[in-house]
Amino acid sequence: MPKTPPAELTITVFGSSRPRAGEPDYEEARALGGALAERGFAVCTGGYGGVMEAVSRGAKEAGGRVVGVTADFFRAQANAWVDEEVRVATWQDRLFELIRRGAGYVACKGGTGTLVELAVVWEMLNKGVLERKPFVVLGDFWQPVLERVREVEASGESSERPATVSTRESAGRLVHIAATPDAAAVFLASVLRPL
Repeated sequence: MPKTPPAELTITVFGSSRPRAGEPDYEEARALGGALAERGFAVCTGGYGGVMEAVSRGAKEAGGRVVGVTADFFRAQANAWVDEEVRVATWQDRLFELIRRGAGYVACKGGTGTLVELAVVWEMLNKGVLERKPFVVLGDFWQPVLERVREVEASGESSERPATVSTRESAGRLVHIAATPDAAAVFLASVLRPL
């Protein structure tokens, strides 16, 4: 009896709109898109340029499917590598649609927009608002932020405690740091497609 292929899972990737083709951050994101597609994942991004374009391009070059979530707010067109554009009205709608579509997440290097995306996903996981899904940060760019927040959680400086996730679990397991695009894809595959 032939084996049924696994259902397609989508990984949502967040990152800066600034990098251009040939720049290190762009090429790293392109490699990430390829590594995810090679492991059978579709990718979902904010649909525009920079890291979003690079991830989309890498996924398409590896035979993967790409979803771009864009917003009327930005008045820009989706990049050329997007197979399916999902258009929403506002920046907030876009953020929550990106989160909704992901079976897992990767945050690449980025600015304030990426910081917001990282923080919202992390908080939703931390408070149990979002079902448990793997979340990866690529490289060491976000490591100082993660470490400082984890210090606060571990020390009890916060008066709020998550109702469904222990502080120890939150500090140690909700966000995984991957050194390379391939390591990020391997980690996501190990969680979402265990042997």
